[in-house]
Amino acid sequence: MQEMEEGIRAFSTFRVLNGDANILERDQLFRNMAQLFSYVSDRCDDEQVAQYDEVLCQLAELVEVEARTHVAKLLAPLDRAPGNVVVKLANDAIEVAAPLLEFSNVLSDDDLIDIVANRSEEHRLAIAARPNEPELVGEAIAEHGGLPSVVRLVRNANAELGQATLERLVARASKDTELADDLRGRTDIDWKTLRGEIHSAGDKVLETIAQIEPRVDPVTIGKVSAVVYNRMRNRAGFSSQEWKVAYNQVKALSDRKQLDERALMRFARFGYGHHTAAALTVLLRVGPEVFVKWLAMQDYVAITVALRALGVVPDLFEAMIASMPWRDLPTEADRTNIRRRFEALSREEASEIFETWRSHSFRKRLPNEERVIGVA
Repeated sequence: MQEMEEGIRAFSTFRVLNGDANILERDQLFRNMAQLFSYVSDRCDDEQVAQYDEVLCQLAELVEVEARTHVAKLLAPLDRAPGNVVVKLANDAIEVAAPLLEFSNVLSDDDLIDIVANRSEEHRLAIAARPNEPELVGEAIAEHGGLPSVVRLVRNANAELGQATLERLVARASKDTELADDLRGRTDIDWKTLRGEIHSAGDKVLETIAQIEPRVDPVTIGKVSAVVYNRMRNRAGFSSQEWKVAYNQVKALSDRKQLDERALMRFARFGYGHHTAAALTVLLRVGPEVFVKWLAMQDYVAITVALRALGVVPDLFEAMIASMPWRDLPTEADRTNIRRRFEALSREEASEIFETWRSHSFRKRLPNEERVIGVA
């Protein structure tokens, strides 16, 4: 393919990186590299993405803000983008960072939380407007944000506001009528339940909730109950959109050499089931369609063998099994059997089974051939 050939040739002609070029040449190369990547991003393998990442990061240090802004806009809508350069530009001046902060699915929750805590209010404003605002990111904005970013968060109908976030918001609303009015407009909050659960915010917070609560009618409460139920139900069940986002964020973490046990523990701890499954797909070097099929078929044996071969410790194993987006939630009996199977299997045995399956799956199948693991 001509575009890929041009990209490969480009990697061998970087006199620009050695300082042997003027600013216009550096800017043009930076823009051209990003443009080329945007054309071929869905066809690049991990090594090619890493090459683009390295070069774009180096060039970002050598170019003016206009070029960095142009490249950020090119990378923001991509599902797969070089992880290091995206994070670098997302921490840049706000005119550079804004499109990535608002739209890039490559930035993980941890990336966004770090930016919320350490960058400007303008950065927080951009993050607060994201089309899908995870609960932990919203909590960070409620903690670190000024009134503009907090108001934008509350007005973002797609923002998930957890209990800890709401406690902070209600405490602030007790001193700010604009924020209180915006909280009243949220139809996805069960104020009566929240009021019964807040213990540490004090009388002023409860008084504020009492002022908000009367405006929530019974019809709204019914809608709230449905929303809460659906969110709970969606914890068990695979979402193709969530998988797409999670997989690309995990790949970006892998680009940055940050896909490790700590990342797995964080995914499991906070119930990021699609991220947990995507991370295992990358670490195990299996096709996404393989892991998705295991989840759809409730194939506990395949995933138990795979995790045992990976060397996952028992407590993390249980947390990961509990958080994954299975078709249906594992029953208590399922979890007991899974744990027993995990404990009965040594890592060496699991590795042998898994590698036998891997070699078996990549050679041409014969008709009616049985699988070693995974699917009966």
